[in-house]
Amino acid sequence: MIDRIDIHVTALSTRLKRIFSSGTYDTGPETSITSKPVLVKIYADGVVGTGQIRPISPGHFVADTTQSIVAAIKEIYGPAMIGRSIFDIEGINEMFDNRLANNPAARAVLDIAIRDAQGKALNKPVHELIGGCCQPRIPLEWSVSMAEDVQTMIEEARRAVEEYGIKVLCLKMADRRGWKQDVSNFAAVRKALGNDVMIGIDPNCGWTLGDSLLAIEAIKPMGLGYIEQPIARRDLHGMAEIRRAAGGIPVMADEGIFTIQDAMAHAEAHAVDVFCIKLYKVGGLTPAKKIAAIAEASNIQLNCGGLSVQSQLEAAAGAHFYASTPASRMMGAAEFVFGLNTNAKDPLCPESDFKVENGFVNVPKGPGLGITIDEKLLKANTLLQEKVG
Repeated sequence: MIDRIDIHVTALSTRLKRIFSSGTYDTGPETSITSKPVLVKIYADGVVGTGQIRPISPGHFVADTTQSIVAAIKEIYGPAMIGRSIFDIEGINEMFDNRLANNPAARAVLDIAIRDAQGKALNKPVHELIGGCCQPRIPLEWSVSMAEDVQTMIEEARRAVEEYGIKVLCLKMADRRGWKQDVSNFAAVRKALGNDVMIGIDPNCGWTLGDSLLAIEAIKPMGLGYIEQPIARRDLHGMAEIRRAAGGIPVMADEGIFTIQDAMAHAEAHAVDVFCIKLYKVGGLTPAKKIAAIAEASNIQLNCGGLSVQSQLEAAAGAHFYASTPASRMMGAAEFVFGLNTNAKDPLCPESDFKVENGFVNVPKGPGLGITIDEKLLKANTLLQEKVG
C-alpha cells in the first residue's frame, strides 16, 4: 500500500533554446520555477517508485506549470492515493478524473512513478508490464529549432547527424517571415544533409490551411518525411484536407492529442495518419497505452514525442512505451534525445549507460524504469520539497 509521497522541485542545469511558431522557448538555469522539473517518489511496501516530469511551460499549448503540478499532487491526488495498492492503476486513474480532471503532467509523473514501483516490486522492467519488449533498440529524432539565419539550423542538423548518428530530423516551421521562408529553410537543410536523412516538419499550429497547402506542395519534391500539426489543434476538417493533399506523406497530430477522446475524434474524422504520444501531455503510460489501442483499431500509427524531456527518468519512461509497441505501429523515431545527456548532463544522473549510440538508444533492462538517480545530487539540486502521508 502507498504510505508516503515525496515531491521534489529540482534545478535544471540543461539549457534548451527553441524558436516555435508561438515564440521563444528557453529552459536556461535562470528561468523561473514555473518550468522546473518535478520529481516524485512513491513509497509502498518496501519499494520506492520514482518519476520525473518537466512541464513545457511557458509553452504554447500545455497549461501545466511546476506550481500547478505540485499543488495538484499535494492537495488533491496525493492524499487520495495514500492507502491504495500500487497495482490499483485503473482505480487511481479513475480517481484522477473524479477528483481533479485534466492536469496531465501531474497525473503523468504519478503514473510513471507507480509503474516504476510496480517494476521494482516484481523485479521487472516497465516495458514487460505494459506490452513486452517489441523494440529493444529505439531510433531517435532530433528537433531542429527555427533561426533567423538558416546556417544555424544547418549546423544544428549536422551536429545531430554527425555527432550522434541521428537519421530523423524535424524542422520547426511557421517562420514569422512567412511560409516561403520555411520552404527555403527546408531546401537549405536538405541540400546540406543530403537524401539519406528523413526530414519532417512541425509548424506547431502556426500555419493557416492555405499556408499549409502551399508550403507542403512546394516541399514535397524535396523529400518530405512527415507533417506534424501544421494548423490549429481542433481543426480536424482542415487536418483531413491537408492529409488528402499530402498524397501519402504521413500527417501527425500532436497538439490535438491530449486525451483518449481526442484520439477517437481524430480517428472518426480520418484527420491524421499518426498520433504523437507525449507522456506529460496525455497523463502518463496508462492513458498512452489506451490511445495506442485506439490507434491500432483505426489503422493509425504512433510517434513518441517529447522535446521538453530533459532527464534520464523522463526519457526512460518514453523508451519503455516505445519498446512495448510493435515497430509496425510506429512512425518515425522517438524525440526524447535531449533527456539522454546530449545537450548537457542530467543534474541527477550525469553518468549512465542510457545513451545515444549511432542514432539509437537501448531500452533500460533493470527493474522499473531502470534508472538510478544519485541521491546526493537530488538533495543538492532540490529547490522545494513537499510530502504527502
